[in-house]
Amino acid sequence: MTREKIQEHITNQNPKSHMLKDSKDKPENLLNSKRPTRVFTETNHSQGEAPALGRNPGSPTIQLIEKQQGTKILFRNSKTNWSVDIRPLNKSLVTDSKWKRIDATQEKRRSFLQEFCKKYGGVSRPQSHVFHMVSRIYVEDKHKILYCEVPKAGCSNWKRILMVLNGLAPSAYNISHDAVHYGKHLKKLDSFDLKGIYSRLNTYTKAVFVRDPMERLVSAFRDKFEHPNSYYHPVFGKAIIKKYRPNACEEALNNGSGVKFKEFIHYLLDSHRPVGMDIHWEKVSKLCYPCLIHYDFVGKFETLEEDANYFLQLIGAPKELKFPNLKDRHSSDKRTNAQVVGQYLKDLTRTERQLIYDFYYLDYLMFNYTTPFL
Repeated sequence: MTREKIQEHITNQNPKSHMLKDSKDKPENLLNSKRPTRVFTETNHSQGEAPALGRNPGSPTIQLIEKQQGTKILFRNSKTNWSVDIRPLNKSLVTDSKWKRIDATQEKRRSFLQEFCKKYGGVSRPQSHVFHMVSRIYVEDKHKILYCEVPKAGCSNWKRILMVLNGLAPSAYNISHDAVHYGKHLKKLDSFDLKGIYSRLNTYTKAVFVRDPMERLVSAFRDKFEHPNSYYHPVFGKAIIKKYRPNACEEALNNGSGVKFKEFIHYLLDSHRPVGMDIHWEKVSKLCYPCLIHYDFVGKFETLEEDANYFLQLIGAPKELKFPNLKDRHSSDKRTNAQVVGQYLKDLTRTERQLIYDFYYLDYLMFNYTTPFL
C-alpha cells in the first residue's frame, strides 16, 4: 500500500460505516475476489510487538474499505485547530522504580504511533463529524482522564475503574457487568458541547488500550455467538446464517443461533454485509481515530494489568486502587489467547486468513503488532 493510500484511509474515515449500507453498486464478496494478497511471514513475537516501523510491505487493505462518500467536514469555516498534540506524561506522582521498564515500553509505543501518524496522517482536519469521532471516549473529570473504549480489550474493567475514580462505587469488584454496560453512570465526550470537547482533548490525559486484532476478533465471536444472546443472535446471527449457510434449517433461520466462525468471517469480509459493523469487531482505527486524536498513553491487552496500574500511578489514583482481573461473563471459558485463536483459524482457508489480516492491516501497523503467521 502506498503512503498516499494509507493516508487517505486514516484521514477520510466515514462515520456511516457503522450503519447499514444501502448501496446500488454490484455486490461483491471479497472471499471470491481475485485481489492480490500478502503472504504471512514468520517473525519473533514478543508481547505483540513488531520490531520496526516500515517492515510491513504493501497491502490491499484499501480495497477492502468502502468508498468514502460525502462525509461532512464540520469545521470548514472554524478557527478551532483540530490537532491535539501529544503531551509529555506527568510522572511526578510515580515514585516506585519498578515502573521504569513499563515506562520505557510506553514511551516506545507512543513514539512509534506518533511517527506513524506523522508519516501517513499528516492533515490537520478530519473528514468525519467530530461528535462521531469522540463517541467512544469516556470522561472522568476528577482525575482528568479520557479513555477510548475498545471492546474485547479490557473495556469492562476499565469502566469499573472509571466508576471508582468518579466516586460511584467503593470497589471495582462490587460493580456488576450490567451496571458497567447498561447503567449509564459514565459520561462520554460527545455529550459535551464543542468547547467542552476541545478543552478536554487538549488538557486531559488521553488513553487507549488495544489488543492483537486476531485475538480480539475471536474473543468477540466467542462472546457473542457461542453463548445465548438476545441481541446478537436475532440481529446478526439470523442474517449471517441466511446469507452464508446453504440449505440452512428453519430453526437456525428463525433463532440465529449456532453461527459458525467461518460464516462470521464471510460476513466480516463481505463488502455488502447483510447487517452493519459492530463495535466489538470494528477496527480500532475507526473507533478511536488515533492519528487525529493523539493519545498520551497506549496500553495493550497483552500487558493489561501492569500497563493499567502504571497509568493509575500517573494520574494520581488512590494507592489502594488496582486494576481488577475480572472475567464476569462466561467465566468458565478459557481466555482467548494465541493457542485458542489457532484452533479457530484452522477452519479457514489461507486466503480467508490473509483477508482478515488485510482487513485489520492498519491496526497491526499503527500499534506495531507482529504480522500473524500459521
